Order: sequence, then C-alpha cells, then structure tokens
Amino acid sequence: MDKKFSKFSFELGDFYPFQNKHDLTIEQINTIENFHKLYFELLEKKSGLQISWLGHQTGKTPSDLWLYQELIVKNKPDLIIETGTHWGGSAMFLSTMCNILSFGEVLSIDLYPKENLPKADRLEYLHGSSIDKEIFDKVKHKCKNKNNVMVILDSNHETSHVLEELRLYSKLVPLNGYIIVEDTFLNGHPSHVEFGSGPYEAVDLFLKENNTFVTDKSLEKFLFTLNYNGFLKRIS
Repeated sequence: MDKKFSKFSFELGDFYPFQNKHDLTIEQINTIENFHKLYFELLEKKSGLQISWLGHQTGKTPSDLWLYQELIVKNKPDLIIETGTHWGGSAMFLSTMCNILSFGEVLSIDLYPKENLPKADRLEYLHGSSIDKEIFDKVKHKCKNKNNVMVILDSNHETSHVLEELRLYSKLVPLNGYIIVEDTFLNGHPSHVEFGSGPYEAVDLFLKENNTFVTDKSLEKFLFTLNYNGFLKRIS
C-alpha cells in the first residue's frame, strides 16, 4: 500500500563539511580493510547487503548514503543518473533527497530490474543496458537542458562494462561534477578476490586515458566505503 505523508517545511543550512584526504598509516589501512571484511562477513546475504530505505532494499552502506546526501545538498544536481537499479532502494533514497530539497530528478537504469520497483516523485526508470546506444541516446535526451548531472555507476561490474560506462557517462558530467564508480572493493580492493578484474581496474584504465577527471580521496572521509578510489571529480 502506498504511504502518503504530509509535506513539511524546513530551513536549508549552509554548512558544507570538507575533509582533507586522510594520510593513513599501514596499520590504519589494515584496520579499515579488516572492518570492511567483517562488515561483509556479517551482513552480506545471497546478493548484496541487507539494508533498507523507507522499507525498500538497497545494497549501499549508511556512510555512502550519507555522503550522497551531502553531495546532493552541496552540488544541487538537476539530474542524478544511476546505472544498476536492482531493488530500487538507492533510487528511492536519491529521489527522497530530491523531493525533500525540491530540486533534481533521478533516472535509474537496469537491464534486469526487480519486479514492483518503488515509485516516487522525481524518479524515472529506464530498462536496458546502460551502454546500449539506444539507451544512452535516451539518457542524452533526458540530459537536455540539464546543466548539472551527477552519475553513479553500479550495474555490471566487469571491467570492460564499467570502462565503457565511464567513457560514455563522463561526457555528461560538468566541471566540478562527479561520476561515482561503486563497488571498487571487488577483486581484493580489499575483498572478494574471487570476483576478478572489476570496477577498480576500470577506474585505473579510465584515468590513464582521460585527464579531465581525478580521484577525490577527500570523499572517503568516513574511512569505510564501497567505492575506494571511485569518487571521480571533473577538473577540466
């Protein structure tokens, strides 16, 4: 059953926290990596981490979701593109932020989305492969008259797929904007060695061929993230 809640008013603040890149010792890095492995060991079930937003399942971590909220409030994207809908919980979270703030929209793309995806204002789904030409043409059409696009990549995690996503979707991100590559922890960075080459390697290849983006390590301020080296900021 759909739940309708009354609107409420609030005053938007202007505190935008900034954290310099952490200079970590080997011991500190080991502590973070051990926590990461323990987190997955205890919370990961058949597919993903068992977390919910407004009763809808998502595979994000609380710290990454909180960081996305800070980025949305500070950067005020008029469109957030998410590749990889799955259960729709993260799309619901992102659209909730847009609805609270009264700006922005969310476009979530998935080749194999789950049934009965959550519905919300400012949220639209697109079914298909994120790197398919027809799908990307639809995305570009959606981006018309959008000056501030933020992208979150969380679909097929194979290196070749993520690299192609980066090559395509980075074109939509403005100066000082972000494209975020999720699940870079795969292939032993620091866990799930058995996965093989994945998003982390795609980021490395992309940055070697593209000098318009850099990794923004300041966004790893909570220490534990699923997106190590995955927060990419456009600098030119």
